[in-house]
Amino acid sequence: MEKDLLFPNYIFESSWEVCNKVGGIYTVLSTRAKTLQDKLTDRIIFIGPDCWTEDNPSPYFVADDSLFTEWREVLHAQQLNVRIGRWNVHGNPVALLVDFKPFFSKKDQIYAEMWEWYQVDSLHAYGDYDEASMFSYAAAKVVESFYNTYLDASQKVVYHANEWMTGMGALYLQHELPQVATLFTTHATSIGRSIAGNNKPLYDYLFAYNGDQMAGELNMQSKHSIEKQTAKNVDCFTTVSDITANECKELLDKPVDVVLPNGFENDFVPKGAQFTQKRKSARKVLINLANALLGTDLDDDVLIVSTSGRYEFRNKGVDVYIEAMNRLLRDKDLNKTVLAFIEVPGWVGEPRKDLVERMNSGKKYDTPLEVPLVTHWLHNMSHDNVLGMLKFLNMWNRKEDKVKLIFLPCYLTGDDGVLNITYYDLVLGNDLCIYPSYYEPWGYTPLEAVAFKVPCITTDLAGFGLWANKEAGTYRHIEDGVEVIHRTDYNYSEVADAIKDTVAQFSNFTPEQVKKARAAADKLSKKALWSNFIQYYYEAYHIALTNAQKRNNHL
Repeated sequence: MEKDLLFPNYIFESSWEVCNKVGGIYTVLSTRAKTLQDKLTDRIIFIGPDCWTEDNPSPYFVADDSLFTEWREVLHAQQLNVRIGRWNVHGNPVALLVDFKPFFSKKDQIYAEMWEWYQVDSLHAYGDYDEASMFSYAAAKVVESFYNTYLDASQKVVYHANEWMTGMGALYLQHELPQVATLFTTHATSIGRSIAGNNKPLYDYLFAYNGDQMAGELNMQSKHSIEKQTAKNVDCFTTVSDITANECKELLDKPVDVVLPNGFENDFVPKGAQFTQKRKSARKVLINLANALLGTDLDDDVLIVSTSGRYEFRNKGVDVYIEAMNRLLRDKDLNKTVLAFIEVPGWVGEPRKDLVERMNSGKKYDTPLEVPLVTHWLHNMSHDNVLGMLKFLNMWNRKEDKVKLIFLPCYLTGDDGVLNITYYDLVLGNDLCIYPSYYEPWGYTPLEAVAFKVPCITTDLAGFGLWANKEAGTYRHIEDGVEVIHRTDYNYSEVADAIKDTVAQFSNFTPEQVKKARAAADKLSKKALWSNFIQYYYEAYHIALTNAQKRNNHL
């Protein structure tokens, strides 16, 4: 099949998250980079925003003066400010960081063109819309400049735009440089995320929602408009999972051409003795933290569970996770003490000095610290959703409680001031990871968990959960490495019970059963490697190039 597919000579891929670690799209692009770089060798070129300064340079970008020397003069003449270098990830692909600020002065003219060409409504723009659109437009101007300097119609060129934030650039190229095939991926529809985030039922009513009407109601007209018009007009429209494909069809009135599931590279997972040593070390750190905060004497027999991701209290299922831990307190089948963590970045003030002192003292304590729920002080202690729910449920990590729940409210990048350990070095210390998402187009966190041989619980409203079920041909259970819970708009209580029951069940597993579940998790993660998923991208490139050829034949 692959032999018959058209394949690009050049791919330009733009995203706000190139060399800019904000969320999951960074992981999608940075882990896929090596697979494409191996195939195209410096003809896959990533384009990101230059939102960095000399005082605060991007830690993910390395300038390379040897690249495209003659083009630099052209860029200078065209008053396009571009840093040229490499993305500091596996494969080290070429990366261009584009300064989009000069385009703000032409903003109204650009928006007028977009309305004239494609009926993109920018009238209701606010917040990050202008910034994203100027970056998107600037990125397209840079591709146009590169194309006119080095390429011609004999080359097959694909421009791949990620998220509504890069839609304007795809439309500009579609109009001004039709020789380039355009590909657009929405990782989550802006209006779908907004409906879910505003506590409206998304799934039962999906068939009845009108995307345009909801955009008006939720003040999302401009983001929705650029996303919808890009989806309708590009040569190939894609998304990341079957569940989001359904959302696109209903809310954007445009079915996707192909689904591109998110793969990953597992080269960050330690092997053999190093894995065992890192797992032991992570558990020791977490247990030491808990004992210092709670004044307890927990040992390695404790069952460590966690949830993590962006702080979207309902969408990521943080609320139902807390509810499940609360119910677990009274579960007669629970056979171990549970140490549960919530690792989502809140509005962090500073690390707790009293906690750090205790952790470094080497002493044992038999009294808890004040507010024994949180590792860092927050700016909004009295208005934080997690702390508010714990107080409402009267969960204070008492001595007699068999479930202790601790909020770790910061990005785990190794410099948080308390643990000083990275997320990947911590996650492998878990016995179980729990991600009961309500809105999750794909879900990297459960995929990363199983890659570290940690069985996890997720839902069938997450793209990853649906995919895991599809691979098994049925609903998966915890002994299969992943427990996929059925979740709807209205079954919050049943989901909390299912999580509680699964954790209690796992606490009764024999060492042999645990070993089997961990091996099954590891096995499933291998199926999601880029080497297996990249074929869907090849199909998308083929569709984009075929449609661009047809389009150009009619010009």
